Amino acid sequence: MNDSGRMKRAKAIGGVLLLAVVACGSDAAAADAAKAAAAHDHVHIAQTPFGIAGQARDVSRTFEIRMLDEMRFIPDRIDVRQGDTVRLVLTNTGQLPHELVIGTRKDLDRHAATMMSSGMVHDEPSAAHVPPGKTGEIVWKFNRAGRFDFACLIAGHYQAGMTGTINVSSK
Repeated sequence: MNDSGRMKRAKAIGGVLLLAVVACGSDAAAADAAKAAAAHDHVHIAQTPFGIAGQARDVSRTFEIRMLDEMRFIPDRIDVRQGDTVRLVLTNTGQLPHELVIGTRKDLDRHAATMMSSGMVHDEPSAAHVPPGKTGEIVWKFNRAGRFDFACLIAGHYQAGMTGTINVSSK
């Protein structure tokens, strides 16, 4: 089979798998996904234990966070209310690349272990990779209460303590 045939076959298999996943989901889940897609104008969002991607027009608070080569975030703790959409403005003041990834401690632990060998760059709404001397941002809606975490998952940074917490209080 030539490359064109392999590509067509891979696309067909992917389409079948997508249909199978959709067919296995509930009508309510499909309706929720459709509502979310319509409400957020082509932004791919997914509910996570710590919230969903936010829209810039809904931002109610902005937090400026510095990323330091001493493997620290300043501040390393932020407090928000359930339902808040926040903008995290991330400034890398160092000479090394850094990133900020929001998640649960369990997920960040697991992901950090993977990052030690992969070197991948994150491309999702709950993460921002920021080169030295540059600024990035995350817009996030914290629609669930709890204690969540953020970290730099570049190999060795998490292990050196480049972490922080986000406390989301109930409405």
